[in-house]
Amino acid sequence: MIVPIYQVDAFTERTFDGNPAAVCPLESWLTERHMQFIAAENNLSETAFFVPEGDGFRLRWFTPEVEVDLCGHATLAAAAVLYREMGYERPQLRFRTMKAGTLTVTPEDDWFALDFPARPPAPIAPPAALAAALGAEPSAVLAARDYVAVYDDADAIRALKPDMAALAALDRFAVIVTAPGDEDSDFVSRFFAPAKGVPEDPVTGSAHCTLIPYWAERLGRTKLEARQLSRRGGRIRCTHRGDRVTIAGQAVLYMKGELFL
Repeated sequence: MIVPIYQVDAFTERTFDGNPAAVCPLESWLTERHMQFIAAENNLSETAFFVPEGDGFRLRWFTPEVEVDLCGHATLAAAAVLYREMGYERPQLRFRTMKAGTLTVTPEDDWFALDFPARPPAPIAPPAALAAALGAEPSAVLAARDYVAVYDDADAIRALKPDMAALAALDRFAVIVTAPGDEDSDFVSRFFAPAKGVPEDPVTGSAHCTLIPYWAERLGRTKLEARQLSRRGGRIRCTHRGDRVTIAGQAVLYMKGELFL
C-alpha cells in the first residue's frame, strides 16, 4: 500500500523555521495502530491524517506518542497541502474532528486563517512542582487544558531551561509559558509537552486557543500579533471572537513523497 506524505513548515514563510508537520491524505482510514506507527516514524511533533467526508474532510492528529484532541500547525499544514498541492478550490475548508468539532480554514492571500474554539484559562493556586520544573518562579499561573505560567518579559521566556522529566510528571497535558511581547509582537510564548512525546513544540496553534483570550483581556484588544520563542520560532496573527479564536499563519512546503506500507 502506498500513502502520499507531505512535510510542511507551518507558521512561517521560510523553510527551516516554524513548526514542521507531516500530512498524509487518505482515501479511507488506516488503523489507529498504523497511524501511530507512522507518526512515531516521522518523529515530528504532529502528523495529520485526513479523509474526504461530505463537503469537507475528517481530520486526526498524532504525536509520536499519542493522538491529540486539537492541533493548530498540522491543521494549517493540511490546509496548505489541499489548496496548494491537491487543487482544492472552495473558498473555505471544513475539517471535522473527533473532539474539537468542526474547524474551518480560510485562505487569505498567502496566509491561512484557522477558526478554532477559545479555551480561556482561569487563575489557580500554583503547584510547587511547576516553578521547580520550569526553573524560575512565574508571576502568575493559570490553567485550561494546559498550565499557563506568566512571566514579566520576553527575556525571561527565552532564558527558561525546563526540567523535562519534571514537566512530564505534572498533571496537565502540557505547560505554556508566556509574557508580554517585544519588538513586533504583543505577546510571546513557549510550549512544552514532554509526556506526550513533544519536549518543546516549535510553534503551537492550539496553545493560542488559551493565550488569545488571556492576552485580549489583559491588553484590551481583539487583534494581536504573537511570536513563539522556540529555536525555530514562528509568527501568529490572532483574533479573539468570544467563544472562538482566529489563528492565522503562513506555510511552506518542505518535502513530498510516498510511504510504503
